[in-house]
Parts: sequence; C-alpha cells; structure tokens
Amino acid sequence: MSTLPDSDKLPVVLLTGFLGSGKTTLLSRLLRHPGMARSAVIINEFGEVGLDHELVEKGAEDDVVELAGGCLCCTRKSDLAATLVGLRDKRARGAVAPFERVLIETTGLADPGPILRTLLADEWVTYSYRLDGVVTTVDAVHGLATLERQPEALRQAALADRLLLTKTDLAALEAVAALVRRLAELNPLAEPRAVVHGDISPAALLGAVPRDTQTLLAQVDAWLGGPAAFTRFSLVPPDPDRHGEHIRAFAFVRDAPLPVAVFRQAFQLLIDSRAPDLLRVKGLVALAGAPGPALIHGVQGDFAPTALLERWPSEDRRTRIVFITRDLSPEWVERTFRAFEG
Repeated sequence: MSTLPDSDKLPVVLLTGFLGSGKTTLLSRLLRHPGMARSAVIINEFGEVGLDHELVEKGAEDDVVELAGGCLCCTRKSDLAATLVGLRDKRARGAVAPFERVLIETTGLADPGPILRTLLADEWVTYSYRLDGVVTTVDAVHGLATLERQPEALRQAALADRLLLTKTDLAALEAVAALVRRLAELNPLAEPRAVVHGDISPAALLGAVPRDTQTLLAQVDAWLGGPAAFTRFSLVPPDPDRHGEHIRAFAFVRDAPLPVAVFRQAFQLLIDSRAPDLLRVKGLVALAGAPGPALIHGVQGDFAPTALLERWPSEDRRTRIVFITRDLSPEWVERTFRAFEG
C-alpha cells in the first residue's frame, strides 16, 4: 500500500503521563491557544472524556464533538487505527472540519508502546498520518516515587520526545533537581521542561520527532558529549547507563560505513528477537555506497519508513544510534552486528 509524501501527512502528537500528572490541564490550556485551532483530539481511555466541560461547544450523534477554538474531539473507545482512519475519511468527505493535526491523550495507566506501534507500523494509519512526537507529563511532587513504583511511568518517560514537569511550583527545589537527574538517566534524548498550570506554547510541543539530520544530530551529540567524544567502533559511554531494574540507555557508534546487507540483516535480527525491548531507537546510519545517511526512528521494534538522505549535514559521517532498551545490553547489540560482518 503506497503512502502520501511525508510532508502531506497529518502530524500526530501522543500525550501521555501517569495518573494525576496534569495531562488534561495541559490539553485544556493548549486547545485554547489560537495556534491549535483545526486540531482533532482523541481521548484514548476508558470512562468519561477527560476534558473540562466548558471546552465542549456542542455534541453530535456519533463519537465526534466540536470543541471551543474549532477543534474536534473523538471519544471512541474502539480500535485506535479505526478511529484515525474514520476521522481521515470524514475529513475527506467534509463531514468534519478540515483538521490539520491530531492529539491523542492516553489514560494515565497506559503503556504508550502499543499506540506508537500503531502510528508507526499500521499501513492504514501511516498512509496519511505521521508521528509528530510523544509528550509525557511528569508530576514534580510525586514523580520520583512514581517512577520507582510504577513500570508504566518508567515506560512513559523512556518513550518521550518531550518531558514536561508539572507542579514544579508545589515541589521542593531539591526534589525537582533529583527528578530531572533521574529523567535524564532514563531518557537522554528528551530534555525536561517545567510547565506550570499547563501553560505552554504549541511551538514547544509540536515537531518533536526530528524530520531532518541536523535536529537528530543535535539530540544525539548533546548526550554523547559532542563529536569529539565518539570512539572508533565502540559503544559510548564505555560503561552503559543502567537505570532501575531493567531500562538502560546506550549509543552504538561505527566509524566505517556498514554494508547495506549487514545493516538490514543485523537490524532485522534485533527486531525479530527483541522487538518489545527496543523501547526507542534513533540515529543516523552510514551505508556503504550511499551519498548520505539513513535516518532511523523506531519504537518497540516498529520503525518509521527509513529515510535515505541525499547528503550529510557535516563532515562527521559516522553511524550514531541511540538505544533506550529493556534488559538488552550494548554488548549484545555489538555482537549482533559483528556476527553479520563475517
């Protein structure tokens, strides 16, 4: 099944976070912003719709209601893919306002992984939608304890492109600093940002998934300490970070370009054998004979279509891939690649 060009696809933002972390407050304030008009909102949870009642202007006989500011809200509890396809078809027929983006709010107990896999791998969804980013809210008062007790909260933080710290006005400075350190350990690609009472501009949330090599390189380089920190065909840092019982973050760096067959076979083995444990993978891959890098982005073994870029953005042309994994060592990844190099 062919897809639309990436530039023509509707961006989808996934808003997640543990119970009481401020997702609804954030979404309510966000939808009042003029820049968020022409948005569609999907409440992907059980129970009542988690939006303030004053946001809803009028109901409808089906599962779509109109929100203040020209937004739409879909309260369907059925399959997410069916909901997205249904909204797309209604938009094409003129049955709903021509929305320009989709926001999905999950329940606080949700593992965002299955939703992300739908957004990245379901061909009926990827035909006309693209993931624009995962935004995770974290309660600054209770967040550190929640991360230690709740595996769902750990996964929500590890899979985030944007980490928003809520209730920082109620938390002690020492507690906020400790939480920031913990989040940096869990997810080196997402810089925590404080948000009070849901007050944030759309520009700070949208476009979280890099669409270009410069943005992706900046994310990777910031964690690895810049290009000077890279070492020859090694995993950086030498002692991979391990946080909590299971989740760890590490980087795979390769000086020489990888033969296309080696890259495909090694990565396919990783996916086939450990897909659920590849929580997040982002990076640039130097392929032998290719003028530019391959840009990869995956969640739990499901990857957005690999973009083969025409040129490198700088003179540094090494493979750099950041892995955020569960119970998966960097040594195992390195052995997998070496096994196919012969």
